[in-house]
Amino acid sequence: MTSKVLTVALRRIILKPSHLRRFSTAAAVAVEPYQEDASGITMKGVKISGRPLYLDMQATSPVDPRVLDAMLPYYLSRYGNPHSRTHLYGWESDKAVESARAQVAALIKTSPKEIIFTSGATESNNISVKGVMHFYRDKKKHVITTQTEHKCVLDSCRHLQQEGFEITYLPVESDGLIDLNKLQDAIRPNTGLVSVMMVNNEIGVIQPVEEIGKICKEFNVPFHTDAAQALGKIPIDVDKMNISLMSLSGHKIYGPKGIGALYMRRRPRIRVEPQMNGGGQERGIRSGTVPTPLVVGFGAACELAMKEMAYDDVRIKALQERLLNGIRQKLDGVVVNGSVKRRYAGNLNLSFAYVEGESLLMGLKEVAVSSGSACTSASLEPSYVLRALGVDEDMAHTSIRYGIGRFTTEEEIDRSVELTVKQVEKLREMSPLYEMVKEGIDIKSIQWAQH
Repeated sequence: MTSKVLTVALRRIILKPSHLRRFSTAAAVAVEPYQEDASGITMKGVKISGRPLYLDMQATSPVDPRVLDAMLPYYLSRYGNPHSRTHLYGWESDKAVESARAQVAALIKTSPKEIIFTSGATESNNISVKGVMHFYRDKKKHVITTQTEHKCVLDSCRHLQQEGFEITYLPVESDGLIDLNKLQDAIRPNTGLVSVMMVNNEIGVIQPVEEIGKICKEFNVPFHTDAAQALGKIPIDVDKMNISLMSLSGHKIYGPKGIGALYMRRRPRIRVEPQMNGGGQERGIRSGTVPTPLVVGFGAACELAMKEMAYDDVRIKALQERLLNGIRQKLDGVVVNGSVKRRYAGNLNLSFAYVEGESLLMGLKEVAVSSGSACTSASLEPSYVLRALGVDEDMAHTSIRYGIGRFTTEEEIDRSVELTVKQVEKLREMSPLYEMVKEGIDIKSIQWAQH
């Protein structure tokens, strides 16, 4: 009887014309965040012909359909709290969480016992930086990090400074990599942590993590790395790299948002002070109910990444070369920001001389790209990462980050090249500076008069 009533109700809903809508890869929502008609889409005063091409994989990645398939049962039928010990619903959820923990651990070559689930890499970074220093505050008062870290690491360090801790912000070379000698010279007897990002979110450079780990081991200093942009994209071996703590994120590897993990070494054991109090879940490090569907999705994403990393890497490198060569064949004054040799291929950060960055971004409405980190993209200031590389302010203002991923196609790359070239040429036609350069005038030698 119940099923008959449900069927009738569903039929009424489906047959109503107001409920008919075009299916898309985006999740259905009650109210569309934009206006769409035959002429295109309008949102925030911007009108475009259709949904843009997505080339912002460092900000977030789409959920792999196979990941969603793994998650759905834990929303619809296996919805038990994994911490409920008295019935089947809790047992099956707990088993799913532990299975996902093993999947995450396998990707970084460690034990599931060393994986703590969190809400994402930001929380993991906070636990690592503040948690370690608070636990060892009686003996350790000094932290070493770099000027190009993610905002959450830099802000955690500033928070520690306000509490009386000392922070050394290592500069980077023009290629975005740190000088290992400067790192070694910065270590003191009271250094409690070295925190260096594995793959930079803005410029994609891969730091020499294994060498950093060796230095930290030699001086007996815990080594933390933010690997949100590295997980599933480059091979990670926590023992070989001598990593003590590592921050991981689900939504950068085609998993769901709102889930991440913290790797914490057990031998030699690293201790942290919890940043959240509650029921003592996750070995007391991160209290709060573990979200089973998100954890299952994260685990599935890690397993897929382990199987497909080599294939994805070859394919993404080919797409990156296609994008870079396509742009450089038609435009001069294009600079790759960061090391060309030591970088993740899916992150291509380019600066275009004699073009204003915000104008270029606005002109590229049909391509979803950014001018830097999603966490700081609301600011019109030039990227602090590019400034740390010593990039001229005018070139830092013109940077565009192209993010290539598992589902990016050759057609999307070709269209992005076409639109980028068209917009840069259009802006340069309006630029008096570019005219002067074409006439052979050295702009930097000009003495500009003030009015």
